[in-house]
This record gives sequence, C-alpha cells and structure tokens, in this order.
Amino acid sequence: MPNLSVVIALFNKAAYIKRTIESILWQTVLPQEIIIVDDGSTDGGGEIVESFQNPRIRLIRQKNQGVSVARNNGVKESKGELIAFLDADDAWKPRFLEVILNLKQKIPSGRRLCHWL
Repeated sequence: MPNLSVVIALFNKAAYIKRTIESILWQTVLPQEIIIVDDGSTDGGGEIVESFQNPRIRLIRQKNQGVSVARNNGVKESKGELIAFLDADDAWKPRFLEVILNLKQKIPSGRRLCHWL
C-alpha cells in the first residue's frame, strides 16, 4: 500500500474534530500521518487535537486564511505519496481507506480515482 497522508483544515469545528480524528484512527488501514491545519480557530479545536497523544497526528497553526490555504499548507507539510482530504466535521466508516486504496491499486496508472485521492 502506498503511504497516505490525511489533511484536515480546521476552523471552529471543536464540536466535531474529536470524532473526525477518531474515525481516521479506527481505520482498518491507517494513514502514515494526519495533518491538521488549525486555520485560526477561536473555539479550542486546536487544543482538542493536542489532547491526542498520537505520533501520527501533527497540528499546524496559522492565522485565518481560509480552507484552501489551510489545505495547501497541509499538503506542503505532508510526506505521503497520496493525500486524502477530510473535512473537520466529517467522519469515515472504518474500512473507507482500505476500500479506496484497494480501488486505487486496480485503476491503471495515470487515471484519477477521485478528487480527494
């Protein structure tokens, strides 16, 4: 399986970010890293991210510049061969990455699987 980085742009989604991160950590295939870019949140979301004592999770803080800048900064900091974006208020079912990565292996090189991978 190729190395995979998950990038999350976080802005004032403290009520959801714990569930979002847990949905990644509960995957049957774990990503190499989870990069969360706190885009100037004022609701304590960054502190919730810091409460996870997991070496896969990296928090980057920046002043508010918008979701596109946050995602782009996360991609710049990533180490994975593939990047998956997840919104800070969404969650994946436990086999999501396994299924997507298996599909990626079946698709001929040069063809896009989907917009987020």
